[in-house]
Amino acid sequence: MPDPIPTTLRPSTVAVTAGRPPHEPDQPLNVPITMASTYVAGGDLEYGRYGNPTWTAFEDVLGGLEGGRCLAFSSGMAAVTTVLDLVGHGAKVVLPQHAYQGSIMAVADLEARGRLTGQLVDITDTAAVVAACDDAALVWIESPTNPALEVADIETIAAAAHAAGASVVVDNTFATPLLQQPLALGADIVVHSATKYLAGHSDALLGALVVTDDELHDVLQGRRSLAGSTPGTLEAWLAVRGMRTLHLRVERAQANAQALLPRLEAHPAVGEVRYPGFGGIVAIVLAEGELAADLLVRKTTLWVHATSLGGVESTFERRRRWKTESPSIPVGLVRMSVGIEDVEDLWADLESALDTLTTG
Repeated sequence: MPDPIPTTLRPSTVAVTAGRPPHEPDQPLNVPITMASTYVAGGDLEYGRYGNPTWTAFEDVLGGLEGGRCLAFSSGMAAVTTVLDLVGHGAKVVLPQHAYQGSIMAVADLEARGRLTGQLVDITDTAAVVAACDDAALVWIESPTNPALEVADIETIAAAAHAAGASVVVDNTFATPLLQQPLALGADIVVHSATKYLAGHSDALLGALVVTDDELHDVLQGRRSLAGSTPGTLEAWLAVRGMRTLHLRVERAQANAQALLPRLEAHPAVGEVRYPGFGGIVAIVLAEGELAADLLVRKTTLWVHATSLGGVESTFERRRRWKTESPSIPVGLVRMSVGIEDVEDLWADLESALDTLTTG
């Protein structure tokens, strides 16, 4: 078992120290990759679908950062659907009208099959969200939202949801536990696409749930084992390694994003800039709309046109290229995941591409 981590440590220290083997002679500094589907009987593991020491290391790090108990999943969507699977038949789920499309589509799929009902809300209209909580079983919050970058009043919504008897889930993928701790604000479950900032290098597909309630943890763990939505061992190991530098990457990405904001706002090709006030995700709306946005993502050298985010490299995407994206998202909106490159190089590449949109 790893050494216990003091609860007084700051997040950056937890990111580096949690999930390590004991400090004993000849112990490795890092938890090894345990490639095992079967274990000798008589212990706690028994079989590869029930647990793995490499998963445990990842869960110790993220649980320590979020202030709860973590369970790793094969993907963010595996984590999302595991939570939705707990919603009772015919019950109502409240979720943002602008959110990760996989979450919205999962609710829509269950609704189409008569399993539950979904209600989309403007997550920034706190009063409307509170009103929607009255007959809800689950309130799903994303803050900041994807890709509109809206920020929710998590604490107020969570209190209202609990008063109405509903549970609260917060997708903390964009903010990471370094910038926001939803469990401390009243959430029952935190969900992550660990593929993004946590792993941080665009090479691992992984999801996670974090809770403080031991009974809920056991229920979710049982669902993970039963459904087989277990993570790959290599992916878990890569995510642990990625989280060792999470604080450095988030700090640099946020600094780069904030340095780009005034430059983007001043450029004539940009009609609107959206930024939640923290983090490394920025959204811009091109003044000339859809065509300009499509041209932009094809004219850069450093910025990569890709649908994922949160890696060390800078990526961007016109979100309305997806037919499932909300029609209330502007057709010219480009979501930008600012990486950790030199910001002057990032801006030179971006400015060159933006200039072509204003000079023809």
